[in-house]
Amino acid sequence: MEGTSPLKWKILPLGSIAANCVVLWREGSSACWIVDPGQDAQDLIAFLDDQGFEPVLVALTHGHFDHVDAVPGLLARWPSLPVHIGPGDVQMLGHPMNAWPPDYPCAPRPATLAADLADGAELAEAGIVAKVLSTPGHTPGSVCLHFEADSLLLTGDTLFAGSCGRTDFPGGSMPQMKSSLARLAKLPQDTVVIAGHGSPTTIGREIATNPFMA
Repeated sequence: MEGTSPLKWKILPLGSIAANCVVLWREGSSACWIVDPGQDAQDLIAFLDDQGFEPVLVALTHGHFDHVDAVPGLLARWPSLPVHIGPGDVQMLGHPMNAWPPDYPCAPRPATLAADLADGAELAEAGIVAKVLSTPGHTPGSVCLHFEADSLLLTGDTLFAGSCGRTDFPGGSMPQMKSSLARLAKLPQDTVVIAGHGSPTTIGREIATNPFMA
């Protein structure tokens, strides 16, 4: 199922660590996806209400606190909203160590959680389609979402403009990160990259300038 109208997106840097929450929708549709709602749930909900959007799913590129903190606030407003994550990061959600007090308390595991972002899976809803790419390294269950028909890649904390995610946290692995980045380097160079922090870039630009993609 592919969208018949252009894919639109809005980056909302949320929280004290300014993690990029991405809202995606098809032009002319009120249904939207929310990827990595990191904090400031009320600000995010205010944006959705102002635009007249109705979220149909939440997707998490990984389980770290700065990418998931607003999930409880979203579920308070939309209790049946499905939350998708990679199987390898399920244990992070609700774990007392997955916090950074006082800014980021431990968010409980969502009741609507689906650990179905496995490698090669397809997430499709409201005319938006993403292929799941397993990209461990930052966390065991890190994933990227490839909107192939729209030349867009959401990389979470795997690939940044000019850098890559840390691998010194529990579950991190530099060999896995290098393998994941090598996989991303094979994507079309005109693919727009929205990372979990910082400014958008492209695969081609990162191949040319990012030392971690060498």
